Amino acid sequence: MKRIVTALLLVATGLTATAQIKWHTFEEAVELCKKNPKKIFIDVYTDWCGWCKVYDKNTFGDPDIAEYMNRHFYAVKFNAETYDTIRFQGHTFVNPGVGGRRSTHMLAASLLNGKMSYPTVVFMNEQFQLLHVQNGYLTPEQFAPFMVYIGDTWYDPSKNTSWENFSKEFKWPLAENN
Repeated sequence: MKRIVTALLLVATGLTATAQIKWHTFEEAVELCKKNPKKIFIDVYTDWCGWCKVYDKNTFGDPDIAEYMNRHFYAVKFNAETYDTIRFQGHTFVNPGVGGRRSTHMLAASLLNGKMSYPTVVFMNEQFQLLHVQNGYLTPEQFAPFMVYIGDTWYDPSKNTSWENFSKEFKWPLAENN
């Protein structure tokens, strides 16, 4: 009986031990990046956004996406309607709509250039410069090319690889190359 229980536990553990994205707060990601530079990925979402939940389940829940993200990015979950005060690069960002419904946090508005649409993902480089903003839901297969193009720094002019050429040749999953 003991062997059966042990075997069942091992099987159950193996089935649930898939890779998951390690999410950080914005402030944590900034501090981690200062100590050990990596690009920053920000999922800008709201609690009421249905497509945000689909993104979480299907795309961010994909083990290959999660493994790549954890290796190349500090991933941030940022609620665009949070009331938290965030200090970043000498600025203080707040949600000015105290007590209001669906009011937008100033950091979300800044990251999305005022184009408030959910879900939206943001990629930043190690110097906290905005690289790419992508709005709308993407399947893992649609999301992966953006993630790898930015994660592996293919956008760098010294690599001489345009997005058009990269996306035509891109194959997912990357297997041992990620």
